[in-house]
Amino acid sequence: MAILKQFEELVVASRPGQTAGRLVHEMRAGVVRCLGPHGLHRMAYVEWGEPTNPRVLICAHGLTRNGRDFDVLANALASDYRVVCPDVVGRGLSDRLYFADDYGLPVYANDMMTLIARLGVDSVHWLGSSMGGLIGMFLASLPGSPISRLVLNDVGPTIGMDALQRIGEYLGKAPDFPDLDEAEAYVRAVCAPFGALSDAQWRFMTVVGTRAKADGGFEMNYDRAIAQPYQKAYLEAKEIDLWPMYEAIRCPTLVVRGAQSDILLHDTAAEMTTRGPRATLVEVPAVGHAPMFLEESQVRIVQDFLLADQG
Repeated sequence: MAILKQFEELVVASRPGQTAGRLVHEMRAGVVRCLGPHGLHRMAYVEWGEPTNPRVLICAHGLTRNGRDFDVLANALASDYRVVCPDVVGRGLSDRLYFADDYGLPVYANDMMTLIARLGVDSVHWLGSSMGGLIGMFLASLPGSPISRLVLNDVGPTIGMDALQRIGEYLGKAPDFPDLDEAEAYVRAVCAPFGALSDAQWRFMTVVGTRAKADGGFEMNYDRAIAQPYQKAYLEAKEIDLWPMYEAIRCPTLVVRGAQSDILLHDTAAEMTTRGPRATLVEVPAVGHAPMFLEESQVRIVQDFLLADQG
């Protein structure tokens, strides 16, 4: 598969001197059927590591991305975890919803609980990037939550309004692309805050972030209709205040912040270390929104936190 070859090239580029054959674990694909307000839909996911491992890590992606963003991280953690990376509905290989207003936290959270039930475990560790972090924050705040350890990647209880406006300027407005080179140029532009990625990394983010069209060319791999509820929920809001939710979290929590992030401001991240779960904070230099865990140093941040209780 071309996408797997691209991943192997990325791994080799990320870790000089290593061979892809020693690094790439088996990746398995699955689908779970979920119930939403207007019927059933399918949520796709990929998983890595031993399928009978009771230690499960769920990695939830950002607004316009999908579960394949975590290939490098999942590969690195597959010896310790069953790593499960869903495509939130409307993204990746998951179904698109007929009613755009259903794209929101209640549906996403319900889908994730259905996924956890499918996995057959009572508790999970959770890593959520941006939107995926908001889903994790919501689930972790509930009594009896299955989340026992939480990583919030560049998201918190308050969100920079200027950043929300920036995202709103391109969300759902991406053109179609005649080829992957044109698609990559677009991805490099709108995802510039990811930091100084290598050519191999940018191509990989393009390959997993787009999909081929039936009539030729490529398009971004998400439903353009997600822009409609985003406009209502964020661009028309005067402020985003989720502190009561955050303060209800009781599990150990790590906050990873891009040092140049305009979504999670430094003062908010610092306050998260003194309220609620009193998170540990790690800032990644020379990165905005959001760290993508394509570099070994970023992967190590997650490993050190998640495996801290393993002695």
